[in-house]
Amino acid sequence: MDVEGEDLSHAALGERLAPGEVHVFRGCDLTGADLRGAALGGARFESCVLERTDFRAADLDGAVFSGGGGMGLRFDDADLVDASFTDVDLASARFGGALLSDAAFTGCRMIGASLTATRGTGFTLTRSNLTLANLGGCSLRGQVIEGVRFDDADLSGCDFTGSTFSDCRLRGTKLIRTVFAKADLRGADLGEPDDAKLRAFAGAIVNRAQAAAILAARGITVL
Repeated sequence: MDVEGEDLSHAALGERLAPGEVHVFRGCDLTGADLRGAALGGARFESCVLERTDFRAADLDGAVFSGGGGMGLRFDDADLVDASFTDVDLASARFGGALLSDAAFTGCRMIGASLTATRGTGFTLTRSNLTLANLGGCSLRGQVIEGVRFDDADLSGCDFTGSTFSDCRLRGTKLIRTVFAKADLRGADLGEPDDAKLRAFAGAIVNRAQAAAILAARGITVL
């Protein structure tokens, strides 16, 4: 199925997509479309309007999303193994229960997105805005996280063991039971070093300027 420029808004498409086919959507309007449980392995969505599109429990193994997007996408319980999202608007998207092993998010707007209770061995984040996002409990062990804004995001219970942060921001971030053991935070803006952050950063690697700021917050002057 190869569709270009069609208005598929609010359409129930799940039953129209035959398993085993590779489906391509280019410049389509999928506003409010129902793709729950759809067989979309390897599908491509290029510059599509995806406002409130419902992909709950869909098979999106290896799917490619490039450009486009919209508010309120639903990916709850979807299979997103090896899926890639590049320059996609995923603001307020919901990924609860989704399988995200080796999924990749690059250049995405993910403000207010919810990735709590996702499953799998981890996913990658590059040059994306996750301000106010909720990643509670996500595993991102050993990842290289580059150019990501986590301002005011909830990272409670996340595992960043051994991960490297480059050009990232952690200002106002919620870090309850977050693990940064052996994580390299030298390339991150850590924001105000409050008690919760200091507990979370136990075992992490920081640079001299970061260490001095942490000590200064405790009334200790480094000369």
